[in-house]
Amino acid sequence: MDNHIKIIDLFAGPGGLGEGFSGYADSAGNHPFKIALSIEKEASAHKTLQLRAFYRQFPTGEAPQEYYEYLEGKREKDPADELYKFPHLREQAQAAKKEARQLTLGEDNAKIENSIKNALGDNPGNWLLIGGPPCQAYSLVGRARNAGIINYDAKKDHRNFLYREYLNIIARFKPAVFVMENVKGILSAKVGGIQIFDKIREDLHHPGKAIGLTKEDKNEYEIFSLVLNSEDDLNGRVEPGPKDFIIRAENYGVPQARHRVILLGVRSDIISSIHPGILSQATSPTVHDIISDLPRLRSGLSKGADSLEGWADAIHAQVATAINAVRRSGLNDVANIMEEADKEIGSESLGRGINWAKKESNGITDNVPSDLAAWYSDPKGWKGVCNHETRGHIPGDLLRYIFCASFAKTSNEERLTPKASDFPAALAPNHKNWSSGKFADRFRVQASFRHATTVTSHISKDGHYFIHYDPTQCRSLTVREAARIQTFPDNYFFVGNRTQQYTQVGNAVPPFLAKQIANIVFQTLAKVK
Repeated sequence: MDNHIKIIDLFAGPGGLGEGFSGYADSAGNHPFKIALSIEKEASAHKTLQLRAFYRQFPTGEAPQEYYEYLEGKREKDPADELYKFPHLREQAQAAKKEARQLTLGEDNAKIENSIKNALGDNPGNWLLIGGPPCQAYSLVGRARNAGIINYDAKKDHRNFLYREYLNIIARFKPAVFVMENVKGILSAKVGGIQIFDKIREDLHHPGKAIGLTKEDKNEYEIFSLVLNSEDDLNGRVEPGPKDFIIRAENYGVPQARHRVILLGVRSDIISSIHPGILSQATSPTVHDIISDLPRLRSGLSKGADSLEGWADAIHAQVATAINAVRRSGLNDVANIMEEADKEIGSESLGRGINWAKKESNGITDNVPSDLAAWYSDPKGWKGVCNHETRGHIPGDLLRYIFCASFAKTSNEERLTPKASDFPAALAPNHKNWSSGKFADRFRVQASFRHATTVTSHISKDGHYFIHYDPTQCRSLTVREAARIQTFPDNYFFVGNRTQQYTQVGNAVPPFLAKQIANIVFQTLAKVK
């Protein structure tokens, strides 16, 4: 008999939230959660999701050699072309295909609901629904973009109501618990003059009533904060305020300032006097602690022939002028670091990396807490580094990256990276709005001595917000470095081209944070009689 707590994962992306739950182990070392079904519409993210589902078909530490050969580039690029076709792996491949489905909520609802019925079976027990409806319409950036669209009407934008697809599944299938994630901007978003978050929270209290399944006026779900002590604050029936649902990931051991709204819902008929716990605070590691063990790489040249010599020559040809301009602006300490970096550039045989694991990690630093270090590590001891290749940049941006990374070496907690006003005119990009103040931090270094800023899907467009702290590498972060900051295990492979990989990582929930939420859910369900 399967005693796992079943999970249905909607809007799954590449699987960050699901990875945290499926990877969670209780005090006895058992993995109580099992993903029964995950739904994602985007093709490359779905392929990543299916590959991870395939990996999870095997007991911990028993993934087949063929899986690692795929990560090392010894198999076809698409796992469906060869990996899933081995006769002795066909059963696990079919199970992964059944688990990870490429479907769209709002369009394929009949197929999705039928898949959920089959996945849950006749006696699903106290199962769990997780997921985060797409957030573009709620994010501050998305709302600013929409404001520039002529005749834009938020009430007609279906993205503002994708949460209702999530709500529909809650109402129809009645999970014991749900975990719903979204961007912080949802707290201030309005549709038709109504605060959308207040509407969502009310609907989640009464999901059946909200979608017209029932007119019963009762709270079908209690909604809890994962950071507010509910036992103290709800005894008086005082509900958490909107801001009490914000989780600041850097306060819980994640090396990134990622602020997201996460709601924990527990079905009213099982909650009684149970009060879910809250996340335990922990110091986040620094960017250096998290990525310094990965192979050193150089960036490339996006225009013209690219080589180590050509890359170094492109920098050497213009860096002296840039250094002089930095000195004239009064930043002598930054100029000195740039000079030292210039001497090193080209002296080390740096490559641009590769999507496949041809090299190994030197081993994550001892400064990383043991539980997080173990989370990154492969249980079989595999130390390959995949999805670790650099972008190409124009020479002008190479100089800006050297300047920014050198600036960060002289900065402190109050001033981590240069603003537009810190750039000498010789290094200013040719952007119309550069001096307007609207893009003052267009170039942002991920400082070595603290946690990273939020890894977003914008990392897929350019690397300007995600500059590596080492001026001698002169580049933006790779997909693997971004994945480390997002706390994905090193054997988690992102399928697709590099742009798609960056998007997947940027949109994901940090799995290590999800693992901690899984502990709260498990402890809550353990109290249910």
